[in-house]
Amino acid sequence: MLITAAEERKKGMTALYIDGEYAVSVDTLTLASKGFRTGSEITDDELYELLEASKISRAKEKALYLIEYRSRTEKELRDKLVPLFGEDAADAAIERLNQLGLIDDLKYAREYAEQLIRRKHFSRERAAFELMKKGIDRDTADEVLDEIDADPCEQIKALLETKYARAMEDEKGRNRTINSLRAMGYKWYDIKEAMSEYCDDDE
Repeated sequence: MLITAAEERKKGMTALYIDGEYAVSVDTLTLASKGFRTGSEITDDELYELLEASKISRAKEKALYLIEYRSRTEKELRDKLVPLFGEDAADAAIERLNQLGLIDDLKYAREYAEQLIRRKHFSRERAAFELMKKGIDRDTADEVLDEIDADPCEQIKALLETKYARAMEDEKGRNRTINSLRAMGYKWYDIKEAMSEYCDDDE
């Protein structure tokens, strides 16, 4: 097969025309590194290898872009990369980022746990659930949450003073607040104590 044209496109891609017809688009830098250009002969196996190398290169670039925007867990990166580039390319990209020390699930877990507990006032169980959704295993989630000294009653009171302040003005609103706090993972006895202290403070 003969590469009859190689036209550069947007986003660092090059369209390859083989035997006069459009065939595929590949990463421009990968194409150059493999030594293929207009007039080169290319076999089916070489074309397949070129495509795979192109996907890996693009997956690495995408992964770097994603972690530059914000820290991410390995699972988050994989979930983003696999649909775009396939499992093999995603694995290669993640392996490279691990080699460079750019993925640190424990550090991410600590930072995210602080945000969930301190800023959002989530319960410990809800925070653990959110961490595991990001791909953090339960043992690591428990480890980082153990490092945070957060009293559930104080957490609930903080929510009552901000998010649920207006709802606490009538019984119907208080009942909705209780249901919301239960949904956030708080225990009934902690909710009861916090609401009692909150109401005493208002008197």
